[in-house]
Amino acid sequence: MPNNIVCPKCYNTGMIKSGWYNDKQRYECKVCGHRTTSAIEDFDLLKENVKLAKQKQSAQDLNRIERKTFREHARVENAVSKYTKKLSKIFENYELSTYTKKHKENSKAVGVIQFSDVHFNELVNLPHNKYDFSIASARCKQFVDKATTYFKAMGITNVLMVQSGDLLNSDRRLDELLSMATNRAKATFLAVDIMQQVILHLNSTFNVSVCMVTGNESRVKQEWGWSKVLASDNYDYTIFQTLKYLFKDSNIKFIDGDPTEIVVEVAGQNLLVLHGNGSIKRGLDTSVTQIMGRYSARGTKIDYVIFGHVHSARVGDNFSRSSSMVGSNDYSEKGLGLQGRASQNCYIFYKNGNRDGIKIDLQNYGNGYDIQQSLESYNAKSSSKLNQGTTIFKVVV
Repeated sequence: MPNNIVCPKCYNTGMIKSGWYNDKQRYECKVCGHRTTSAIEDFDLLKENVKLAKQKQSAQDLNRIERKTFREHARVENAVSKYTKKLSKIFENYELSTYTKKHKENSKAVGVIQFSDVHFNELVNLPHNKYDFSIASARCKQFVDKATTYFKAMGITNVLMVQSGDLLNSDRRLDELLSMATNRAKATFLAVDIMQQVILHLNSTFNVSVCMVTGNESRVKQEWGWSKVLASDNYDYTIFQTLKYLFKDSNIKFIDGDPTEIVVEVAGQNLLVLHGNGSIKRGLDTSVTQIMGRYSARGTKIDYVIFGHVHSARVGDNFSRSSSMVGSNDYSEKGLGLQGRASQNCYIFYKNGNRDGIKIDLQNYGNGYDIQQSLESYNAKSSSKLNQGTTIFKVVV
C-alpha cells in the first residue's frame, strides 16, 4: 500500500487497508484511527485544494468587509445629503437677524463665556429634571443674563464666546435616538437660531468674538477621528460655520483653528480650549500638565485650559471643566450612577496675568429665547407636543 494516502480527518499520510465496506476498499488511519472509504490518494492535490480554499475564503472575507464598509459610507452619504437639502430648505423659509453693535473697549481684561455640552435635541423627562429645546433656550438666556451681570460689574467690554463641543446630542445609540426632540436638520437650525440669539444678546453689551472645538457626541460618523478632516465632519463644526456665515458682514469676530483643540490669546494669556475626550484622563492635574508640556515643547506657553465632556463642573488654578446645560439624564443616573445640575462656566482674564472663574447654576430657569416651535414638534415626547391639544378623531352628532 503506498504511503502517500491521506486521512481526510487528520490529514496524516500512511493509511492502511482495513477490509471492505459496501464493496469499497476501507482504510484505517494509523494516527487517529479514523476509518473511511474516502481516503485521499494525492497529498499534493490536497495541499493545493487547501491553499485554493484559503485564498477563496480570504477573498470572500475581503469582499464582505468592502461591501459592509461601502454600505456604511453610503448610509452616511445619503443621510448627509438629505440633511443638507433639508437644512437648506429650512433656512430658505426663516430669516435670522444679524444686526450687531460696536462698543468702546477696555483692554485691561476680557470675559470668557463657555458653552459646553449643551446637547441641543436631547429630551429629558425625569421627576427632578426636564430638558428640551425650550428649556435649553431658557437656560442659555439665563446664562447670558448672569454672565452679563458678572462681566459688567468687573468693567468688561470684550467677551470671547467659547463653544467647547457637543452642542448637538448624539444619535448613534438606540436610547439616544428615542430621546431626540426632532431630526438632525431641524435640530441644527434650532441650535443655530438659539446660538445666534445668544451672540446678539451678548453683543448688546459687549464686543464679541467666537471660537469653537468639536465634541465627540456631535460627530457624524460612528468613529471619532483626530485629523482635521474627520474632526470637522461634525454638527458642532456645521453650527459654527453657519453662524460665521450669518455674521460675515457684522462686528462679530469668528476665530478658526484646529477643530480638536485651539489656542486663543485672551488679555495676553494663552487659553487652550479642548472638548475633553481623549487627552484628558482621570488624573486631571497630570493630564493638563502633560498637555501644557506638549505645547511647551513646541514653543507655546499655555496659561490656562478649559474643557467639558464629563458633565461635572470644576474650577481650578490651571484649568476648568464645565458641566452640561442638560443636568441629570437617564444615562448619567442609571448608567454612570451620577447626579448633577445644569451649569456652565465663565471667566475673566486680566492683562496682569490674573484670572477669575465661576460656575453658574442653571438648573432653575426663567423665560427663554424665541424658537420655532413647529421645528421642534417631531418626537412624541417633545414637551411642546405633550402640552398641545390635538384633535385625533372628531364625531359630529
